[in-house]
Amino acid sequence: MSTFNILSRAEVSENNQAIFDNLEKAVGFVPNLYATYAHSDTALENYLNFANAKTSLSAKEKEVVNLAVSEVNNCIYCLSAHTAIGKMNGFTDEQILELRGGFSTINNKLDALAKLAKNITENRGKTNADVLENYFNAGYTKGNLIDTIALVGDKTISNYVHSTTQVPVDFPVAQPLPTTVVA
Repeated sequence: MSTFNILSRAEVSENNQAIFDNLEKAVGFVPNLYATYAHSDTALENYLNFANAKTSLSAKEKEVVNLAVSEVNNCIYCLSAHTAIGKMNGFTDEQILELRGGFSTINNKLDALAKLAKNITENRGKTNADVLENYFNAGYTKGNLIDTIALVGDKTISNYVHSTTQVPVDFPVAQPLPTTVVA
């Protein structure tokens, strides 16, 4: 397999150089996965526009989806990044493990969201009717559902980019999910 090198600022297009500069200012570094997107002159900007688009989901809810999807897709890079981001959004280590397992004991709403994100990912969009009904009963709307599905797609893209390229993880590496953490 061809190795994917981590591109430096000098190796990317002018457009991607500007994005690298913005990432340096906002995050303090350019995550390896984003540098991998920069092998394309357009993919990094397109992905960041999609990932940062307006949504009806809160930052915390987005992390619920990101963690559940990344666990199903077995993406250590995204699990590691979103474990760190989940902590920044107020989740504890135990809560993050639950979310990765596709459930939550925090409240019924986040539990329904985690179960839906896991189910959509596992079933490639053929969502279980009971899981969907539980999601709506928890207070989510049809608009929230479309935003959740879009977020599942967003995260799946990054999961697949990492799974294909295997670029090094540059976040504290998430530990494997204990077999005792099951929904």
